[in-house]
Amino acid sequence: MTHAMLKGSNIPLDARNVRAVLRWTPGPGIPDVDASALLVGDGGRVRSDADFVFYNQPRHPSGAVRHLAKKRLVEGATDSLEADLHALEPSVDRIVLAASADGGPFGLVRDLCVLLYDAGAADAEPVALFEVQPETGAETAMICGELYRRGEGWKFRAMGQGYASGLVGLATEFGISVDEPEPEEPTPPAPAPAPAPGYGYPPPPSVPPSAPPAYGYPQQRSAPDPAFHLPPQGPQFQPNR
Repeated sequence: MTHAMLKGSNIPLDARNVRAVLRWTPGPGIPDVDASALLVGDGGRVRSDADFVFYNQPRHPSGAVRHLAKKRLVEGATDSLEADLHALEPSVDRIVLAASADGGPFGLVRDLCVLLYDAGAADAEPVALFEVQPETGAETAMICGELYRRGEGWKFRAMGQGYASGLVGLATEFGISVDEPEPEEPTPPAPAPAPAPGYGYPPPPSVPPSAPPAYGYPQQRSAPDPAFHLPPQGPQFQPNR
């Protein structure tokens, strides 16, 4: 029997090995989804970066949690994680099941859900089904659910908590150290070209030449110059006869 779960609800688990499957409907313009798991201690943080299992670190050193290959099925695309709950160290208090969107926010992802299976039972129905709904649509990372200890056993809780800061923000909150790329230094401006040989300085700005004096006389001045006298009249100024 499959439990259709609501956000915040939980169920006990009888299975020793569980498989959590993220499923969504792919298509043009739909972001890709990646599943990841964080093995968290009772202080709410990972013990080391090795407790983060995802596509670039697909197997926990203990072998208890591993990331599986993505698949394309008739029902949709899937990305999955498996956990051997009885093989986990006692210092692991819970396993956070997370999803991150690549290429856009979760508001663009269609039909996102998490299905929980008993990995030891072949062709069995899911133990639980939780339809993950983002709260704002701007989230790029989601905690879909968590496997956590309760007494001597384990339980599964449906969550649906989103992060607009993406997988980096989610992982940092649980104590994962993330190397951010250093900002690129600005490119210095190109040096000015060297002046041509023979010029120590740039050529002076061009000034339009002044108009030549009319009839060979200096240009008219705003005030008469006492040192200036008209030359004797030439033939062109002789009176008509």
